[in-house]
Amino acid sequence: MKIGMIGLGKMGGNMVLRLKQGGHDVIGYDRSDEALTPLRDKGANVTSDMDAFIAALGEPGERAVWVMVPAGKITQSVIDDLAGRLAPGDVIVDGGNSNFHDTQRRGEALAGRGLHFVDVGTSGGVWGITEGYGMMVGGPDAGVERLRPALETLAPAPDRGWGHMGPSGSGHYVKMVHNGIEYGMMQAYAEGFELMKAHKTFNLDMSQIAEVWRHGTVIRSWLLDLTAEALKNSADFDSLSDYVADSGEGRWTIIDSIELGVPTPVITLATQMRFRSQQEVSYAGQMLSAMRRAFGGHAVKTLEAPKQEGIVPEVQAGEHPKAAAPENIPAASTRAGGTGSQAEQLGETGQQRTTGDEKAGQ
Repeated sequence: MKIGMIGLGKMGGNMVLRLKQGGHDVIGYDRSDEALTPLRDKGANVTSDMDAFIAALGEPGERAVWVMVPAGKITQSVIDDLAGRLAPGDVIVDGGNSNFHDTQRRGEALAGRGLHFVDVGTSGGVWGITEGYGMMVGGPDAGVERLRPALETLAPAPDRGWGHMGPSGSGHYVKMVHNGIEYGMMQAYAEGFELMKAHKTFNLDMSQIAEVWRHGTVIRSWLLDLTAEALKNSADFDSLSDYVADSGEGRWTIIDSIELGVPTPVITLATQMRFRSQQEVSYAGQMLSAMRRAFGGHAVKTLEAPKQEGIVPEVQAGEHPKAAAPENIPAASTRAGGTGSQAEQLGETGQQRTTGDEKAGQ
């Protein structure tokens, strides 16, 4: 099919390449030449001219545009711009991590203009270009069916790894819960390995344990595969900060659980641990230290210097997924780069919202 892609970062750019490899007529748009150059070098049809991009999409009423930009105001501005340029019958896809409340609102507004709005919760990260993307799709039947050829190409297999979840917002809702579960799984692995590393008596080999766990055990997973690969290559975590970004989905999952009265203690605590990692200094910890001093006269530590942190730029579209491996982080930190702000690269643009853009200011 003919399809356009707006936002050519590590996800959108790689999706353009996978669609191209699958025989689709795909054109990509991004304002950044830094994002366009590596894709042009790989033969992709990309542009920074929006008028040219729209013109290349085909006949009005038959066009499809996939949006892969940071959640929140950026997504809203792109959709607003497209709504003014497209015609009834055209399809707009939001493949980012938007809040499902926003998606429901956008779907209703665009339907009123005769546009099909499809939300695709997309998982797969930098490995999606080779392994395929898991996609949770929401929206009207007609819009989803129009996208079927592209979805079947982007998925791990035409009949596997994607599905139509329901009406507008359902795709992003399922992806939100998916990411909440992901937080819990990652936290459990991290805690378990830290515990074993701290138990000095046995001098345990973390790489060996991860490799053993990968095969036949009930906790094997793709996350564990990636962890084992990093440990096997003697990844040096000493240079890494313990700051862990959160893109918002964990927060939204917890909020929904509260509204529905459904307990989600593991997801909640995993998200809270991310909040703790994002604090340069914990005020609560400082207060605890002061209280111990006050009632017990205990010695306390003082803060001699603030924590200094840098940022390793995100992996670029077209790079081999192993560029993201922990052992390659020191080399990556020497390059300039990234095609967005630090918050965009860390995936933090959606975290300020809870139940949707329209309620954020209330």
